[in-house]
Amino acid sequence: MKSLLLILVTVTFLTGCQESPTGRNRLALVPDAVLADMGQDSFEQIKQQSTVITRPDVNRLVQCITEALVSAADTQYPEAPMPQSWEVAVFENATPNAFALPGGKIGVHSGLLQLAENQAQLATVIGHEIAHVLADHGNERLTQELGLQAGMLLVGLFTESEIAEGQIQQALGIGAQLGITLPFSRAHEKEADLMGLEIMARAGFEPGQSVRLWQNMARASGAQPLEFLSTHPNHDSRIASLQNQLAVARPVFETVPPANCQI
Repeated sequence: MKSLLLILVTVTFLTGCQESPTGRNRLALVPDAVLADMGQDSFEQIKQQSTVITRPDVNRLVQCITEALVSAADTQYPEAPMPQSWEVAVFENATPNAFALPGGKIGVHSGLLQLAENQAQLATVIGHEIAHVLADHGNERLTQELGLQAGMLLVGLFTESEIAEGQIQQALGIGAQLGITLPFSRAHEKEADLMGLEIMARAGFEPGQSVRLWQNMARASGAQPLEFLSTHPNHDSRIASLQNQLAVARPVFETVPPANCQI
């Protein structure tokens, strides 16, 4: 029975290997329809529990930038699975942040609108969130979590002593958190940064403003946890990575008309 379970888990994970839009190997096993439903339910719950900003000028601006980025993303990554529709909402929240949910749901905090100095800086973050959706990072993270739980189950099956079992599971939980979950999340963030940079450039937003945006973020956020213990790259790493990629993004930006979402 134990051997059969081990074989089933191994086969499931091996047959689920895929490539992200950037060519990175990944594991995403949850059906897209299931994830889309989860994203829709979560987004509706957030809208019920938070204050949604209804100012027409704010919503037109965010919607215009999002539409330009989605169109550019479809051009830049034609093979990536694209949601049938996108929904973006602006929430009253002083944190300069945004988020993406499976199924094409994007939330933008009012604090980000205050921090961003121009449309291109706002496009930096929205493009980053669109990239998370295109790269199916939510699926990968959920698959990862399910895999860790399956691993813990196997440990329990193969361990004779209840005391030893608890100790090993506790140790593996710590190891999984630092050795699998967090680095994967940082990999997602880096991939979304670089995809988002190409998307914003393709949409006509000056890619150099991505660096300026994260410099503003760094000043606003102050001290950060060590990168080793963080799900996100630290600001210096993120800025350096974006600066290295500007040589690729700027030629793309120069071939398209400048974006204009003046409302």
